[in-house]
Amino acid sequence: MKLQRRTVLLGATLGAATSLLAACGGGDEDHDPLGTIVGVAQANPAFSTLVAAVVKAGLVDTLSSDSALTVFAPTNAAFDTAATALGFADGEALVAALSPATLVSILTYHVVAGRNLSTSLTAGNLPTIYNFDGSPTALRLSLTGGVSLTDAVLTSATVTTPDVLARNGVIHVIDKVLVPPGVLNVVQMAQLNSSFSSLVSAVVSAGLVDTLSAAAPLLTVFAPVNAAFAAIASTVEALTTEQLTTVLAHHVLTGQVLSSGIPFGTAVTTLAEQDITINNDATAPAIATITDASGSAPAANIVAVDVRASNGVIHVIDKVLIPVLGPAPA
Repeated sequence: MKLQRRTVLLGATLGAATSLLAACGGGDEDHDPLGTIVGVAQANPAFSTLVAAVVKAGLVDTLSSDSALTVFAPTNAAFDTAATALGFADGEALVAALSPATLVSILTYHVVAGRNLSTSLTAGNLPTIYNFDGSPTALRLSLTGGVSLTDAVLTSATVTTPDVLARNGVIHVIDKVLVPPGVLNVVQMAQLNSSFSSLVSAVVSAGLVDTLSAAAPLLTVFAPVNAAFAAIASTVEALTTEQLTTVLAHHVLTGQVLSSGIPFGTAVTTLAEQDITINNDATAPAIATITDASGSAPAANIVAVDVRASNGVIHVIDKVLIPVLGPAPA
């Protein structure tokens, strides 16, 4: 009788333990060897800066939830490159300097709803979970020569390792931090696009960084690419600081003028207190032309529009606008 009673008690105990194990997800049939997106990133030292950003932004729960997500994950090297361009020592210093709200905006721009494996991606606009100005934002996806993404500052990131699977989605490793619209100021946006390195150098030399970084007033900047400065390199080198300041100010309007609101054919006054006229007469692929105050020919072409910064908008042009300059001091 005692032996029979012990057998019954042992069976009951084992049954309870088995039920508890199953309830906790510890049974072999319920075991999922994949970690969450956050867990996978934490296990890879190449993502330590990304993980630090996710933690500071308070996005651990979002990226660990049951909702399927696709994350384009910048490596530590990608964060270091962005940090250097913005004047920080490295990616860790950049993350430490940015507010949680700013990090939320940047990081959610790297996230797409659903589990999108590389084989299911299609070229075109890829909606992210980051909203700006009341609307979802999108990355421009290209499949030419591999998978690449163009961000709001018109630079491209390449997927270097696709399809790193996680329990709640998939990670695609990228070689650049994607820059969202409306988060960084005009100067920072220019710093993060190497096509504007000559413009950034000129802005620094002219002492206009604070003016173009201020939260108010909103600004419209017509930003010449490096080739535009190279075309008049000798002229730029001969300018005094005061003249250079006037030239750069001739590229800036007070107030945000998006491409949809350009007043074609109407003279508008720049910060240099001289007028430019935007003309609806461009030859494709240019979008519009600009006649500067000096009437220099040919007119500048607007080649890209609506690069949205936190304090205004940038339109990209292929020629430096020339104001009327006073004589250099004797």
